[in-house]
Amino acid sequence: MPYTRKEYISRIPQVRVSRFKLGKAEELEAVFRLMVKKPVLITQEALEAARVAANKVLEVELGEANYVLRLIPYPHVVLREHKMLTMAGADRLSKGMKKAYGKPTTLAAKIEAGEPIIEVFSSLKSETVVKKSLKIASSKLPVEAFIEKEILRRRGGVHERESE
Repeated sequence: MPYTRKEYISRIPQVRVSRFKLGKAEELEAVFRLMVKKPVLITQEALEAARVAANKVLEVELGEANYVLRLIPYPHVVLREHKMLTMAGADRLSKGMKKAYGKPTTLAAKIEAGEPIIEVFSSLKSETVVKKSLKIASSKLPVEAFIEKEILRRRGGVHERESE
């Protein structure tokens, strides 16, 4: 069971995801989402690695003004670790599973099946680059993922959503 009650935990780790939204696109025709297939806890280090990998490909190939990348989940869950000794004679020094509550080490985001992790808004002509960046980002995650495309149509100043 994830533990999120932070008022009872001393020394909560800092969030290591530096930015949740990147890019400055103006004309947005489509949104591409990286979705997970199974429920999973993803650490903040894996989320940051996926964000950096996707952003690097998008920034080099499209330029900062042609996309908006958004990291959706926020790491709330505090993960604990019961560190064991691994040297010679550790069996005489450590207590094993006695009082094995553990110390807070990192944060994670709880994600259900079918929820998006990263979404990229861009034009339709840059579809191959966006899909390539999301495929690279999915390799940094500990779960199988797929890419969903949604076309945004503009009629009278209002966006109309059309799924593919």
